[in-house]
Amino acid sequence: MRPPRPAARSPPLSAPPRGCTWQVRRGGGGASPSVGGASPYMGGACGGVGAARSRPRRGAKMAALWHVKLSGELERCRAERHWAQLRQLLRHQLPPHGRAPRKAAAGAEEAEDYGNMLLAEVLLEECLQENFAKLKDSIPLTEKNEPKLGEAKQCLTNILSRGKLRPKYMVEAMLILGKLHYAEGSYRDAISMYAKAGIDDISTKDEPLYMLRLVTEAFVIKGLSLERSTNSIASRARLCEREEEVMACFETACVVAQVYLQELEKTLNSTHSRSIKGSNMTYSEFELSYFLEAALQSAYVTHLKKGNIVKGMRSLREILRTVETKATQTFKMTAAKQLAQVLLHSLSEDCYWSPLSDPLPELMNKEDQSYVSNLLCRKPELYTEENVYCPRDNVEEALLLLLISESMANRDAVISRAPDQQDDRAVSLRDASAVYDLLSITLGRRGQYVMLSECLERAMKFAFDEFHLWYQLALSMVACGKSAYAVSVLKECAKLRPADPTVPLLAAKVCIGSLHWLEEGENFAKMVIDLGEDAGESLAKGYLALGLSYSLQATDATLKSTQDEFNKKALQALERARELGPEDHQIILYLSLQLALVRQISDAIEHLQEALQLCKDDMNSLHLLALLFSAQKHYQHALDVINMAIVEYPESFSLLFTKVKLEWMHKGPEEALVTCRHMLQLWQMVYSVLQHSGSEKGSSVTETPVIKKHNGLHLTLPDAHDTDSGSQRASSLAASRLEQAMSEITMQSSTMKQGPMQLWTALEQIWLQAAELFMEQHHLKEAGFCIQEAATLFPTSHAVLYMRGRLAEMKGNLEEAKQLYDEALTVNPAGVEIMHSLGLVLNRLGRRELAQKVLRDAIQIQNTSHQAWNSLGEVLQAQGKNEAAIECFLTALDLESSSPVIPFTVIPREL
Repeated sequence: MRPPRPAARSPPLSAPPRGCTWQVRRGGGGASPSVGGASPYMGGACGGVGAARSRPRRGAKMAALWHVKLSGELERCRAERHWAQLRQLLRHQLPPHGRAPRKAAAGAEEAEDYGNMLLAEVLLEECLQENFAKLKDSIPLTEKNEPKLGEAKQCLTNILSRGKLRPKYMVEAMLILGKLHYAEGSYRDAISMYAKAGIDDISTKDEPLYMLRLVTEAFVIKGLSLERSTNSIASRARLCEREEEVMACFETACVVAQVYLQELEKTLNSTHSRSIKGSNMTYSEFELSYFLEAALQSAYVTHLKKGNIVKGMRSLREILRTVETKATQTFKMTAAKQLAQVLLHSLSEDCYWSPLSDPLPELMNKEDQSYVSNLLCRKPELYTEENVYCPRDNVEEALLLLLISESMANRDAVISRAPDQQDDRAVSLRDASAVYDLLSITLGRRGQYVMLSECLERAMKFAFDEFHLWYQLALSMVACGKSAYAVSVLKECAKLRPADPTVPLLAAKVCIGSLHWLEEGENFAKMVIDLGEDAGESLAKGYLALGLSYSLQATDATLKSTQDEFNKKALQALERARELGPEDHQIILYLSLQLALVRQISDAIEHLQEALQLCKDDMNSLHLLALLFSAQKHYQHALDVINMAIVEYPESFSLLFTKVKLEWMHKGPEEALVTCRHMLQLWQMVYSVLQHSGSEKGSSVTETPVIKKHNGLHLTLPDAHDTDSGSQRASSLAASRLEQAMSEITMQSSTMKQGPMQLWTALEQIWLQAAELFMEQHHLKEAGFCIQEAATLFPTSHAVLYMRGRLAEMKGNLEEAKQLYDEALTVNPAGVEIMHSLGLVLNRLGRRELAQKVLRDAIQIQNTSHQAWNSLGEVLQAQGKNEAAIECFLTALDLESSSPVIPFTVIPREL
């Protein structure tokens, strides 16, 4: 016998067709699919009454559990702003067979309205995402052009008019509708809707995450709406009240936004940890929406726009002190950059206050109380203040902020060259470039070019084909003395911008100046010239660089024919530069200098007068004029010019050394010693200034380059430790570096030398100049003391060894003098004055053949040295070679008639 058939049941529910949603029937019955309906399961109403009666108790428990799970999923999607996933839940998630614990008839309308509210929120958010650019530019959206906006508005309006939802959900609907009113430009309607929702009285305690998001958006939208509707207010008092209300909204939105993002981070992290254990959920990145970013920024931006620097800085500092989340990393980099800008541009060092202290009393009087409501019980978490570093001035804090921003920019840099990441790469590069520009300003204020170059080197990983960062790196390397690296970087810059003449000009400047790479400098100058008229005003500078490179090569050349060839090329290039830049006093100055080097004194003076008419107080022009007068043996005129130049540049040691020589030649060594004493006093003053400035910056990083000119100080010396020749030869540069290294090794007190190396070189030369003047007066004891003072600075200096040799020679110790001259030549093989003295000693020792060779070597290096020609004539005469001796004497007389007291090459030849 067959068993009885079971009682009839409701058919099992199946998934609705795609595009349909589930609607609960009023008055019982099962759920049926319908297009445009509400969520299938809201507020506990699911399925029909008849179906529920036929289900067992176990089904009801399963339905209740499923309801809790579904509600949690919906809240999670709303909190994390996963609108596509929320839409899928509204379409496809179905309750299991069984009835919810609440009566269907009582909850059907509420379920339908709640589902419509969620659908409206999804439609609104999708519409805002699609129109992000318009939203950012405050362009209102219209229902005609945005169907989703109209559909969402219709749903929300119907929900509020029926009033079937519980009060909590009615408030949510009002908050969503207020956002919609703002999007369509109805700012007053948005304000009115938020007033009905009573957002000022909402407490965030124990609220779900999505509610924190809605409250954040509500406050920032209310503030923005109030800001855009202030034009209609006529009363000044009412306008002030409105501005305070706006700030209250912005500050409240900022606090709630930070709480929301921190709580969301914790939720995402816990979800991620569960996914590792086998859950299907995966950790997803969360990006800030327009309104969340506005909530974080609006408070401090509004303060700064109104000139409230103190309140703006406080807001920025509070934001930076909150515990960071993944979503706020990029924002915090922006905030740190903006705070650094405020510190650098809007706050003086006298008004600075540290992050852990209060502002000055006069600044505190301008402060108002915080506008944040006390109803907001939850505050964002802050980093602890234990063992924290606290800056002591505005530059130091700005530097700290920018270094943090630079680290974040490097970490998040997009280095992929894939076409689909082009926009992200552009944004990443733009943010990083802004940080490095501010770093250049900040570190430049403290002279920290070494640190700046290191920071810019780190940027090279994403600076492919980006001229700005490459050029910044080159400039920083030039400033910190990494000249060789700078030239390499400038070559890359020239490849990136081959039509830009400033790049090869800068490279030529570095090559001609600090590196003395004359052939490289010549090539860079020709790159500018090859641009022709496209180089514009730089074309004249290109010819100037070419002329200087030829002039310096002529100075370095050892063969007379080579010297004449380079001098001829230098004159041609400089004359062409003058044709292109007739009003450039620097070009005319170097043309005059080149004429002086080939001993065309009258023409040099004529051109120099033109340069002085264009720039009457140029130091190098006045210096060259004094040397030209001394070459004509007009010593008094030369002294007058030098004294006039010293009045303009009282701290120029180069001018003072020339004055000593002129006074020695014209008035005697006693007068020159007075000037030496003044130079020692000046040096002490300069050193004290440098020490004082260094101690004032002791709170910050005070690293300085090896050679750094102090403001107003001119430490240009004739030639590194070589008083006889001012030519900047490659051999003399190598000698100065060698002796500096040896002196630092041999002198135990070398660590006590602080400040620019040129400053200590100047002190050494002052002592040696005084020793030479004492020897001229035959005060050998005093001369020995001066030489000993110089030796304590640079024991292995070729200038010190040379002066010790001269002292030994005057005492009659010829062998000792010869040994000291040999040691000096070992350090500086191109020292013409050393060779001259050695030749004289060898002649006195009877070694005339060797003396003749040494003197001829000196003439080959510098054929304009009349002393060397005269001494060679004496040696040849002692050998009985009278005809050759006469030629040497005549050459010496001819050169001496146009020789200045100090070689013309003391004038620096640089761009």
